[in-house]
Amino acid sequence: MGARDAQRAADSRSHARRLYAPPMTKRPVCVVIGVGPGIGASLARRFAREGYAVALLARSLEHTRALEGELPESRAFACDASDGASIASAFARIRSELGEPEVLLYNAGSGVFGTFEDVSAEQLEQAWKVNTLGLFHASREVIGAMKARGRGTVLVTGATASLRGGARFAAFAQAKAAQRSLAQSMARTLWPSGVHVAVVIVDGMVDLPRTRAMRGDLPQEAFLAPDDVAEAMWTLHRQPRSAWTFELDVRPHVETW
Repeated sequence: MGARDAQRAADSRSHARRLYAPPMTKRPVCVVIGVGPGIGASLARRFAREGYAVALLARSLEHTRALEGELPESRAFACDASDGASIASAFARIRSELGEPEVLLYNAGSGVFGTFEDVSAEQLEQAWKVNTLGLFHASREVIGAMKARGRGTVLVTGATASLRGGARFAAFAQAKAAQRSLAQSMARTLWPSGVHVAVVIVDGMVDLPRTRAMRGDLPQEAFLAPDDVAEAMWTLHRQPRSAWTFELDVRPHVETW
């Protein structure tokens, strides 16, 4: 095939993609980054129940494909929150297939646990990339349209480690503390433009099969129910502008704090 024929074939494929591309949803768009079986899935279900088309972002499609089939007009996208190029690619697809996001729920927050002497420099840097740099890149993808619209929401799933560094939280705590500080700076910049930025400090163990297996000695009331955390975050999203919250902490009523 000559160069001219190859170009005609490429043009034909491009035309076909444009012709048969799925239309953008008429629903408002919510992006959840860090969708697993816990808080991420609960957030997706809560916002979908209110009529949002939800973009489900995770490193793999293991958990998100099932949710995609469950939630109307939702889409699953593979995305590595520690990689700016991966985030940019995912958001380009979101804008093309769903539309401009009105809500960003940043639930990515992995990190290894160990003392300062246990963790490596690479592990410390990776925790920062997932928690803080990822929030930076994802927020930069949405705030332009939010400011132009005069409204928008960016909610971050934080942790107790963002407020104090436990002995075995050397890598995780520095990443969550940086994430919280970035979100606070964003809030001071973006609130006047109508963009509500807030952090939810999750203080306690989230009720998951693996946490139950780890702490089978604890009663059910000692665990945070993912659906209840999602409800708290939905309430934040719905707050009137005259009484916005920047930081909300949630914990089981029996948690020592």
